[in-house]
Amino acid sequence: MTPERFRTFKAVLARRQPDLTVLADDVHKPHNIAALMRTCDAVGVLGIHAVGPRSSFKRPRGISGGTAPRVGVQAWRQLAPAVSALKSQGFQIVAAHLSPTAEDYRAVDYTRPTALLLGSELRGISDEGAALADRHAILPMRGLAASLNVSVAAALFLYEAARQREAAGLYGNCRLSPEQFDRTLFEWCHPDIAARCRTRGLPYPPMTPDGDLAANPF
Repeated sequence: MTPERFRTFKAVLARRQPDLTVLADDVHKPHNIAALMRTCDAVGVLGIHAVGPRSSFKRPRGISGGTAPRVGVQAWRQLAPAVSALKSQGFQIVAAHLSPTAEDYRAVDYTRPTALLLGSELRGISDEGAALADRHAILPMRGLAASLNVSVAAALFLYEAARQREAAGLYGNCRLSPEQFDRTLFEWCHPDIAARCRTRGLPYPPMTPDGDLAANPF
């Protein structure tokens, strides 16, 4: 860990948005996962929620620069509990879904706590997902294609969210609690040590001002 890299990690983490996330329901193709995770990192998403097998999200191919470990993944077996948990935290669930009530994606207020619900590559948003969502939003389509690739659609939604949040000043100050910031920073800087501490139920050791371990518990 160099001092320059440590400063970069701190600056990036300070811009993370804890109340902007993606809820991916059965998105499983590696190239889509890789593109989705890269976009989430680029717009400052702290972590996403994945319904289905978590193994695909651990380290999808096509991600460089250590993106995957910097975007957390919470796995769920079913969609309904994931939606319920997010709504209990105040998130609005915005489904990327064409329906009679769907609105232009730019009409959504993404400065609110928002979870973007994405459906699988084959079937899109399920009937269950459509019913559980608070609102449906669509991208304007002016050609013959009925929809965009799921990762491309996600990028457009998330960059609109980032545009609104930038204008509202939400990237200007760190929005993580000091405890969450310190914990996440350690996990970014020393993922192997962090994993061993969690396995053994040990607290994370302190870091020096340059990001090195002040003491190695192992």
